[in-house]
Amino acid sequence: MRAIVQTGPEQIEVQEREQAKPGPTEVLVEVHSAGLCGSDAHAYKYDGGYEWIPIPRIMGHEYSGRVAEVGADVDRFTVGQKVVEEPIHQCGHCFQCKNGQENVCQNFSITGMHVDGAYADYTVVDEDHLHEIPDSVSLRDAAITEPMSIATRAVFDQSETTPGDTVLVEGPGPIGVMTAVVANSLGADVVVSGLGKDTAYRLPLLEELGIDTVNVQDRDLEVVAEERTDDIGFDVVFDATGHRSGLEEGLDLVRKGGQIVMVGIPNEEASVFLAPAVRGEVEINTSYGSTWRNFEQALRLMGRGVIDVEAIIDTSYDVADPERAFQAFLASETCKPVFSFASE
Repeated sequence: MRAIVQTGPEQIEVQEREQAKPGPTEVLVEVHSAGLCGSDAHAYKYDGGYEWIPIPRIMGHEYSGRVAEVGADVDRFTVGQKVVEEPIHQCGHCFQCKNGQENVCQNFSITGMHVDGAYADYTVVDEDHLHEIPDSVSLRDAAITEPMSIATRAVFDQSETTPGDTVLVEGPGPIGVMTAVVANSLGADVVVSGLGKDTAYRLPLLEELGIDTVNVQDRDLEVVAEERTDDIGFDVVFDATGHRSGLEEGLDLVRKGGQIVMVGIPNEEASVFLAPAVRGEVEINTSYGSTWRNFEQALRLMGRGVIDVEAIIDTSYDVADPERAFQAFLASETCKPVFSFASE
């Protein structure tokens, strides 16, 4: 079978690999579509915090497909069903798992990082990590269920966003875009900030989705905040930049008594002056991964047409030339590349 394999830092190639067989509780999934996300890009570059990933390995953890074969003890899925995987696998035994916090399991493993992933014609996964895709969601659209579930967790579970709130999302990468559209679906007044490099693709994408944007290299974000919030400050700021400056800037823009939710993962050490946050009683929260419930929320939002998935995904990149997709992503020339493995 075909597989996109990372062989070194910024080195990937398409190889022929032997197709795996499912174990007793496992399902063989024929991959239809698979997305590229920020963590894939960091892993591709072998950035700090990603050096533990074994190489070579088949990349990819956002995907959708159909059940091709089931193990002897599988009773929840049958051949032909449309499925999507929860790629962060919990152990089920640590304190966090027993405490209902499976997304921060002490012994987690991630598909495409700890083990071979889904940038391939077929992949094997335990049935416990699969969700059935409803008929109302296409296989191509379902490929972005995982990042959409991260956004639903950030907005629905980890933030206090309500209809009418003024919301700033810092960073128009995939998670920032999806966080913005989920917050917008609640009826919040959302604006997304980006850089000059984002004006070619990502900020126009958000405008197409009906969400206001600002290029911070062209307009002063503090002035924008004054105008949009009557000089009060944003009710909620989502930091999806993955940069150490995100929290610092968020503290300057959130209102007293407001909230900052860090959903991007900074890869550098930061020094932040927190006295204004304490004096303003600003809540600083974090959001990592997602839960079973968040996956179901994401699928329902997409199934109801609340999220314009067709506008978000970019299927112009070919499995035969994966490096082109990674380079375009890193240059902010696209937002959510999705590789199509199926012939249909």
